[in-house]
Amino acid sequence: MAQRVMAAERLLDLVIALSHTPRWMTKRQIRERVNGYADAAGDDAFERMFERDKDLLREMGVPLLVEHDPAHEDDVGYRIDPEHYALPPVSFTAEEVGVLSLAAELWQDASLRSFAQRGITKLRAVGPSPEPGAHAGLALRVRGPEPAFAPLLEAIDARRAVVFTYRAASTGEVTRRTVQPWRILSRDRGWYLVGLDVDRHAPRAFRLSRISGKVRATGPAGAFTVPADVDVDELLVRARPASGAARLAVLPDRAAALRARATRATAADGDGQGPLTDRDVITVDYPDLELLSEEIATYADAVLVLDPPELREAVLRRLRAVAALDGEVAAHA
Repeated sequence: MAQRVMAAERLLDLVIALSHTPRWMTKRQIRERVNGYADAAGDDAFERMFERDKDLLREMGVPLLVEHDPAHEDDVGYRIDPEHYALPPVSFTAEEVGVLSLAAELWQDASLRSFAQRGITKLRAVGPSPEPGAHAGLALRVRGPEPAFAPLLEAIDARRAVVFTYRAASTGEVTRRTVQPWRILSRDRGWYLVGLDVDRHAPRAFRLSRISGKVRATGPAGAFTVPADVDVDELLVRARPASGAARLAVLPDRAAALRARATRATAADGDGQGPLTDRDVITVDYPDLELLSEEIATYADAVLVLDPPELREAVLRRLRAVAALDGEVAAHA
C-alpha cells in the first residue's frame, strides 16, 4: 500500500510544478503529475483538495495565475508567475560584508563554524570584499555546546541512564556520577543537565562544562519516565557557578579581551604575589569561575592570577593538564 503524502509535501510539489511548467497545467495534468493528488478518492475529493490548496497558496502570497486557452475557453490552466514570486537580488556594501564576516567568526563550535564560513564564502563570491583593517583588533567568540551535549541529548531521547566524571562546583571534588537524564537547559551563559542522581536518589542539576571525559550511556532504553513536577529553578540555583571579581596581573599589550572587561586597572603594587614588574593589575568581574579560568589559561604566562586563590588553582590545574599532555606526546615521539 502506497504511503499517503502529507499536505505540506503536496503543496511544495505543487509550487515546484507550477513554477517550472513551460506553459501552464490543467487540473487533469496536476492530478496526474503532482505528487499527492493521486490520494484523492474521486473527482469530487480531488476538486475539494485542489481548491483548498489554491486558497492556501494565495493566502501565503504565492502569485497563482489562471490561464484560458484562447481557442478553447473551457480549457483552464494554472501557473505561478516567476517574476512576481522570485525574491529580489540581495546586495551588500563592503562595510556590511565586513560586519557579516566578523559575525561569522563568533562560533567556536566546529560544526556551527563550518556553516558560517560556507555562507561567507558564497557571499564574498558574488559581493564586494570587506574593507581591510576595518575591524582590526576585533575578535568575537560565542561558545558552542559542550562536548557532552550530543551524547546527553541522545540519552534523553532514548531514556537511558548515563555515566560521567563530574567536578563539583563547591568543593572541586571529582567523582563518578550515574544519572537518569531528563532535560538540557541553557542558563547563565552555560548548559545544564537536569536529572536524577542515581547514587544520591535525588534530582540534581549538572553544569556541562564541569563534565570531564566522555559521557557513556548505560542500561536499556526506556528505563525511566521524566517527572512533570520538577522544580528546575531550585536545582539550577544549587548548580550555578561561583562568581566574583578577579585581580589579574597582565603584561603590556596582552589579553585585550580581558582588559576590555576590566572594571578597574592600576599599576602593579608588588604585593608579594610574584614578579609583577612591568605588569598592569586589572579587576575583572566573572559570572563563572571555571569559564574565566579556561580563558586565562590560554594566555599562559601573560596573565597571572592574584585573587581569588580558587581561580588561580583552577588556572594552574588546566596548565598542569596541558603540560602533562605535552610530556606524553614528547615521550611517544
